[in-house]
Amino acid sequence: MLTTDKRQRIRLAMAGLAALLMVCCLLVMNAVAAAGLANAAHVRVWTVCSVIGLIVVYAAIRSGWSRRFKDPSLTLAQILYSIACCAVAFVIAGPARGVTLPILAIILMFGIFGLTTRQMLGILLYGLVVFGVASGVVALRDEPGYPPVVAGAYVGMVVVVLLSSTFLTTRVQSTREHLRRQKSELARALEQIRELATHDDLTGLLNRRAMFERMQLEQRRSLRTGYPLLVAQLDIDHFKVVNDTHGHGKGDLVLRAFADTVRHSVRDTDVLARWGGEEFVLMLCDTPAEEALALLERVRLAVQAMRVPLPQGGDPIAITVSIGLARHPPADTLAHTLERADQALYAAKAQGRNRVVLEPGLA
Repeated sequence: MLTTDKRQRIRLAMAGLAALLMVCCLLVMNAVAAAGLANAAHVRVWTVCSVIGLIVVYAAIRSGWSRRFKDPSLTLAQILYSIACCAVAFVIAGPARGVTLPILAIILMFGIFGLTTRQMLGILLYGLVVFGVASGVVALRDEPGYPPVVAGAYVGMVVVVLLSSTFLTTRVQSTREHLRRQKSELARALEQIRELATHDDLTGLLNRRAMFERMQLEQRRSLRTGYPLLVAQLDIDHFKVVNDTHGHGKGDLVLRAFADTVRHSVRDTDVLARWGGEEFVLMLCDTPAEEALALLERVRLAVQAMRVPLPQGGDPIAITVSIGLARHPPADTLAHTLERADQALYAAKAQGRNRVVLEPGLA
């Protein structure tokens, strides 16, 4: 009846609520007819037409046919049809036609669900026209006990119901839209906060804390699967000379260029982070030592080929990088693995820099 599709279930539930309210209206109108206040034949025809409308709406939504429209719930179509039914009920209800006014207000309240302000204003004009025609028909029938003063009062109440219901509905829509915008802005703000908390604002890479958390996750996965986990420490050679010669602003340009170069030289599965200053950490998952060595050599050559242009002109800045690589044994701690990668890095610097050094026993 309601399918397993969550969105379809919501649409059918709303259509079911509208149908339940319509059934209540049908019972009221039939009670009016049973009391002799309205023509029973007219009420029966009206009831059949109303029920057919409910069935058509359910079938259109349940079959998925309504999905071709911008509003798969057919909210606007249901409201327009219901207003037309309500106007007919106003004509045939006789002395009891006052019961149609609260029904009209309830119908308009459904505009809260998914209609725009422009659509609600269109419904307002449509309702005024339809009930204007209905009032004219009632006036032409010249019913006994229905003086012009009463007719005018009904017309005035219809206008009041239409205007007030439309106003309240549009106000609710405006509030919902405001809350939706606030929710969207809050989500963006939270995402920015998360980004600031986990990323280095200069290079856009993961920061030290976020990288360590990622390494802990990979450590648990490596322990479970037995796949190798390698950690490399990268340090820009003689970076202090760059800062002292060109200034810290140019040093920042070098750091950003270095981060971009390394990021484009490694695989999508490799994780790069700024560890501090000119030092970076690269985590290589599911990678044998031979492949890791070839990858890091590619990184070293890419950095060596880098040329960072200066905004004011002059010779671009050239840099090199020293890299130390260590394997993370499943039973070891991350701190110890990072320490061994750092020792390999110092060995690379001691051997003349601009090289990749593996910890002893890794090759």
